[in-house]
Amino acid sequence: MQGYQLTFFTQQDRRHGWTPLGEWLLKEALNLGVGGATLTAAAEGFGHGHKLHSAHFIDLADQPLEVTMALSEADTERMFQRLREEKINVFFVKAPIEFGMTGDL
Repeated sequence: MQGYQLTFFTQQDRRHGWTPLGEWLLKEALNLGVGGATLTAAAEGFGHGHKLHSAHFIDLADQPLEVTMALSEADTERMFQRLREEKINVFFVKAPIEFGMTGDL
């Protein structure tokens, strides 16, 4: 199947309402019927402000998070529509991919 790998980059302490943004993205993908998504916590990273973000032993609030999913073109548009509706501003990478299950080869 042809589609897109959509990856969102955020931090542990970013929220949408009362929900951590990474968790909201994951749940929204599930609500939209996306086949799967993964939330990954990183040790360190930096964004457009060039501030280094990292997980600390005591405080994980600044820990970088990545939410990655493989989507059809239609699902990608639906995800972006939801982000517009919710007025969520988050950095993303969208790359064209081919995806499927190995049993389909």
